[in-house]
Amino acid sequence: MPKFVDGFVIPIPKKNVKAYQKIARASKALWLKHGALDYQECVGTDIHVNFGLPFPKLTKLKAGETLLFAWITYKSKAHRDRVNAKVEKDPHLSKIAPDPKSPPFNSKRMSAGGFTVIA
Repeated sequence: MPKFVDGFVIPIPKKNVKAYQKIARASKALWLKHGALDYQECVGTDIHVNFGLPFPKLTKLKAGETLLFAWITYKSKAHRDRVNAKVEKDPHLSKIAPDPKSPPFNSKRMSAGGFTVIA
């Protein structure tokens, strides 16, 4: 059975990256605790490339923003569903979640999807 990855691309104001890093580290610990194989969140530092459709154009990045590129790896899609069910029931999740009145990024601008690993 092939591995499965949830992937995310998230525009975020540069001024919020440090605060978001705390959320990312706590989220990583939570997902790994419940069985995810790997959890990575990265901040864009070399995203203005001269080929293809650069991330800033793809995401309509605004002045003062950068991107987060993140992924969580699982044994399979079914394993992802089991891990996420455990995460959703974990009381620590509500402690990690950002304040809905002042989130570090606009969730309406983030992209996410599930991917089956092919190589």
